[in-house]
Formats: sequence, structure tokens, C-alpha cells
Amino acid sequence: MYRHMVPMTTFALVTATLYSSATFAQVSPSNSDGQAVHKAAPVAQPLTLSEAIRLALQFSPQIVANQQELAASEGAVIQAGARPNPEVQALLEDTRRDSRTTTVQLSQPIELGGKRLARISVAEAARAQTAVDIEGRRAQIRADVADAFFAAAIAQERVKLAQASVDLSMRGTDAVSKRVQAGKVSAVDETRAKVAHAGVRLELLQAQSELRSARQGLAALLGPASAVRAQTLVWQSGVQPAARNLEASQLSDVPVLRQARLEVDKRQAMVELEEARRVPDVTVTLGAKRDQQVGRNQAVIGLAIPIPVLDTNRGNLLQALRLHDKAEADFQATRIRVETEWVQLTERQRFAQAEVDVLRSEVLPGAESAWQAATTGFELGKFSFLDALDAQRTLLQARAQYLRALNELYRTNANIDRLLGTSGEEQTTSKP
Repeated sequence: MYRHMVPMTTFALVTATLYSSATFAQVSPSNSDGQAVHKAAPVAQPLTLSEAIRLALQFSPQIVANQQELAASEGAVIQAGARPNPEVQALLEDTRRDSRTTTVQLSQPIELGGKRLARISVAEAARAQTAVDIEGRRAQIRADVADAFFAAAIAQERVKLAQASVDLSMRGTDAVSKRVQAGKVSAVDETRAKVAHAGVRLELLQAQSELRSARQGLAALLGPASAVRAQTLVWQSGVQPAARNLEASQLSDVPVLRQARLEVDKRQAMVELEEARRVPDVTVTLGAKRDQQVGRNQAVIGLAIPIPVLDTNRGNLLQALRLHDKAEADFQATRIRVETEWVQLTERQRFAQAEVDVLRSEVLPGAESAWQAATTGFELGKFSFLDALDAQRTLLQARAQYLRALNELYRTNANIDRLLGTSGEEQTTSKP
């Protein structure tokens, strides 16, 4: 019964493909100026979710900043692998030519204890963190765009619903006015109808204001060059998020946990670096010495080894160990937080999906049928105006509740995408 009822009622606005008023103006055959507008403004193409995500990722200054940071970390890895520079030294003893001694020597510091490999490990861990941070940032942007996109789409549906409600209320008000003129009902009923109509008009103004705000929020993510496209959205209300079937143990690959695990790895590499620094480096010296009094050249060979008595790098090692312990504790805390948030989000998604299904399959058809019967009965004089008004109010509330539930479903799914680092457009399913 519900499928036959939809084309005859304004509820078709909720389940139809979402287009803005500008799109309708371009394709309407009854608009004589529509073709000229369509030709003059080709840039206002309908915006899909995937296109919105692409534009946001292309525009995002944060992504550019993270990419520059990743490029900078490449330089840190290169520098970490650099070896100490040799040193050339020249000594002149005595300024008199006959007794002068000239020494030229080359000194090369040699790192021991694996310092160079430890430095490289620290730099590579930092680079991996930056790469994961970029992935997390991209996932955050995708989720933000999906959230803003569906918020604007739902707000646009609310405007259409509010406009349909105004039309519906106007029909009821006209019917009451006719019956008042015919002397069949009291003038009080007409006053009630006008008050109800004024309330619906206020809801329309509020819905239009929320739509403007939602479009501005989406446009801010797309950038100024693409902001105009936020005015025209293409979205099907029958395409809804699919439930994720993941166990808590499968959440180890989410970006925030990977970031925490890499922090533990980097801190471990820093511990190894501080341990390596406790091993003193040696400096090998090779050179030649010219003694004018002796009249010959002499080889100079030297070896310098610091004695680790006063400074054993114990403080830096202790700091690195404690920071490693802190990173381990932070990782465990992050894992617990992710698992808890995952359970809460999946439960919210199941409830929102169940609410949407019940509203679509039971509540809305029932409210639609009750309104049709009350309206027909009122026109035939079988029901009072209060009965028709209550049925109308119930229908409008059911439609508004459906949109709220649908908005909560998409918002919850966007939060899941933020957590998992996935794209909302990859996890959708079609609902009849």
C-alpha cells in the first residue's frame, strides 16, 4: 500500500533523488529561461559525495602541510645516515726557518656502538609516523566531508519537507475556511488552522536557515573555487551506510593505533640510540711532520679515546627509558579508547538503522494513511477539524523524525569512518 501511496503524496520528496532548486530550474521544460540559465552557468554541476571528497582533499591546506612535513622527514633520514666529517689540521712550531717544525695531519672520528644505525632508526620511525598522520588526516577530511555533505542533503530535504508541509497546511486551512463559510464548523477552527499554518511557515524559515548554514559548512571544506558546487547535491536517500562486521581484535590497523604503535617503536629506537651514545667514539689521526733540524719527514699516527668517567649519558638513557614506558602506556590507553568507541559507535549505528527502517516501513505509511483518512473524512464531514489537525501534525512529526534518524545514521557512520580511517562512499548499501 505504501508504494502506491508515495507518488500521490509529498512523502515522495523524502525518498526521491536529491537535487537543488537550481537543478530543477535548469531541466524544467516549462521554464522558458531555463535553457539560457543552463548555458550561462555550466560550472554549477551537481556535486556527488565522491567528487566532494576529491575536491576537499585537493584543497586541504593541512594535507599540503603534512606532505611538506613528510618531505622534510626524508631529509632527516638522510642526515641521520651521515658520517662524521674528517678534520685537517696544520701545526707550525717555531717561526725560525732553521728550527721550524711543520705538522700536517688528518683526523677522522669513528662512531662506535651502532650510533649511526640507531639515528637512522629514529628518523625512519618519525617518517613513518608522518606518513600515518597523512593517512589519518585524509580519513578525517573524508569523514568531515561526508558528514557535511549529508548534513546539507538532509537540510535540503528538510526544506522540501517544510515546503510540502506549508502546502499541506494551506490545503487544510482552505478547507476549514470553506466549511466556516458554509456554516458547518466554528470560526475557532479556522483560527486554529491559521495558527498551525503560521507555525509550519516558521519551520520552513528555520529549515532554510539551517540549509544555508549546512551549505556554508560544506563549502568551507571544498575551498573557494568549488564552493558554488555545494549548492547542488546529488544524493539518494535509499543509499545508506552498511554495518561493519569487525571484531575488537581487528581494530589494530586503525590510524590512531598505528600512530601510537609507531611512537612506541620510535621511543625504543631512541633508547637504543642513548645506549649507543654511552660507548665512546675514537678519533684516528694520520699525518706527516717535517723537522728542519733533523732534515727529514716523520709520520704522525694518533688515536684518541674519551674516558667515560664524568659523563656516561646515564641521564639521557633514563629519560629515554621512561618516555618509552609512557609511550607503551599511551598505546594501551589508546587501544582501550578505540575499542570502547568502536562498540559505542556500532551500537549507535544499529539503533539508528533500526529506527530508520521502522519509520520507513511502519510509522510513515501509517501516518500517511491516517492523514489521508482524516482529511477525506473531514472534507465529507465525518471527522472534526481537530482530528484532521492531529493527523496532519502526526504525519509532519513522523517525517521530521525520519529525517533526524537518517541524519543521525549518516553522522554516526562518519564518526566510524573517522575512527577506522575508511571512506564513507566505500561502505554503502541500497535500501528499497
